[in-house]
Amino acid sequence: MNPAIPGPRCQASASSWRWWRLWRAMFVALLAVMTSGCGINNIPTYDEQVKAAWAQVQNQYQRRADLIPNLVKTVKAYADQERETLEAVTEARARVNSMQVDENLINDPAKLQQFEAAQAQLSGALSRLMVVVERYPDLKSNQNFLTLQSQLEGTENRISVARRDYISAVERYNREIRTFPGRIWHSILYSDLPVRETFEATSEDAEKAPEVDFQ
Repeated sequence: MNPAIPGPRCQASASSWRWWRLWRAMFVALLAVMTSGCGINNIPTYDEQVKAAWAQVQNQYQRRADLIPNLVKTVKAYADQERETLEAVTEARARVNSMQVDENLINDPAKLQQFEAAQAQLSGALSRLMVVVERYPDLKSNQNFLTLQSQLEGTENRISVARRDYISAVERYNREIRTFPGRIWHSILYSDLPVRETFEATSEDAEKAPEVDFQ
């Protein structure tokens, strides 16, 4: 036999090796397609969306808190006798500002409820303040107050949008880790990410923004 020509056994071995490489390449390609299309990255993606939505909620609530000192000061200049109402707003703001708020708060249902209750109390206090303002026409026509009124109204609208977006993000995230195939990926890869609580109305005041339209 000519040594330069491979025998049947060598040809069979080479053919088997080629088939093995082909099957391996097909398996890797199939696995890549399966994992890319089965939602393996959905959970961390939705988790980041929840955090981003929460950051917007924080930003808008903080913006409202920043407006309150000037609002109280302006009202006080025209309606100092309404001290009880003004103090209620100031105290409610102080309770909100005393809370430690960061992205970890959304992983603690009890603290989230406390945060929501504090914001609801502040909303209620602002609502009562705006009712009081109706008694003072001079205050209602004050340019500084009108500016604060407009800013507060815009902030309340942005709070509503931010809360709605956060609720949607949490619902999407929770649904993913509770249903197939996300439930499998959660148990295998992302078990440290918890089911998250969403906002709930803790009082009647929490369900509506303060009334700030004097037209």
